[in-house]
Amino acid sequence: MKLNLGKYKVILLLFVFVLKLSASTYEWSVKANKNSAYINEAIHLEYTCTYDDKADLYAIDFNPTVDNDEYSIKILREDERIRDNRKINNYELILFVKKEGEFNLALETLMKKTNKDSIVNGILGRDNLNYEEFLITKIKQKSIKLNILKTDELMIGEFVLDIKADKSEVKAFSPYHLELSIKGIGDFQLFEDIVFQIEGVEIFSESAYEDIQLTKDGYKGVWKKKFAFVSEKEFTIPSWKLSYFDPKDKITKELVYEGVEVKVTTSKYKKEELLDEEAKPLVFSKEYLYYLLTFIAGFLLAKVKFRHEKKENSRDEIFCKKIEKTDSLDELLFLLISKDSRKYQTIITMIESKKETSLKGIKKQLCM
Repeated sequence: MKLNLGKYKVILLLFVFVLKLSASTYEWSVKANKNSAYINEAIHLEYTCTYDDKADLYAIDFNPTVDNDEYSIKILREDERIRDNRKINNYELILFVKKEGEFNLALETLMKKTNKDSIVNGILGRDNLNYEEFLITKIKQKSIKLNILKTDELMIGEFVLDIKADKSEVKAFSPYHLELSIKGIGDFQLFEDIVFQIEGVEIFSESAYEDIQLTKDGYKGVWKKKFAFVSEKEFTIPSWKLSYFDPKDKITKELVYEGVEVKVTTSKYKKEELLDEEAKPLVFSKEYLYYLLTFIAGFLLAKVKFRHEKKENSRDEIFCKKIEKTDSLDELLFLLISKDSRKYQTIITMIESKKETSLKGIKKQLCM
């Protein structure tokens, strides 16, 4: 019987190919960017696996994300690349330790190597369910030893407070605006919301805006919150402060808002001058909901009884007189919303988007 040498050559080449693949070796390295850190200070860890070839048979199962009472780990980035015909897997992690003292960390990694039989069966088209798809090896990484130092403050980082506020004198039932913005690097996750409570004052606030990203130095970004205070009498916004530890200067610092006394002057408007007797249902959009809420707050706080407009004047004449009394675009905006938000939608949008900034020009458009 004549031997089929071609078939045996294919099998021989196949086994040589498999043997070459299975010959891959690898080495792990671990490093931290510091040997000591403060509680909740960001520590940058880097785990790298370097192979002696392209290591086509190998895959890594490494997901060290954890959050417990002692520490938390976040994955900053993962990367796999081929350099000089060698595969390199790189993992960057951010570690936060929550307790002082000596801290040791030895993470585990699973190295998954494709079984040689599975390659042969796959190439030859066999359907063999008795072989393992992977050979799994558990690798215990080199231990990282850190000295964790105590601070007097829970929050740690480098922060700056930016304050934007109106002048400290407003008309009765007009909003006083305040914006507090905190920028910097640190554990924003530990930051507590800012809340004001003032007797006799309606306070409106938007949900806090956050733009925070994880970096090598920890969480970096900005946190900001806007407030509107509405009252018919003078009021005081209390001071606010946040203590934190600056690891760079190694001292406790404070972000401080000193507070302010807001003087409220009598508004030339009375409650009945802001609304018609038969107010139409309001149809509003998100863009001017904020202004409408502050208007409603003033309306509820007012304790002035309604009086009827004189019958001899038409509604349009009365409304035009109200428009002529306005001294600012905000006052005019309130009137248009309360009168007929749908009818004056175009002008309302122009005011909000600041496409129209001339109070006199808008008045002419409305009452020509």
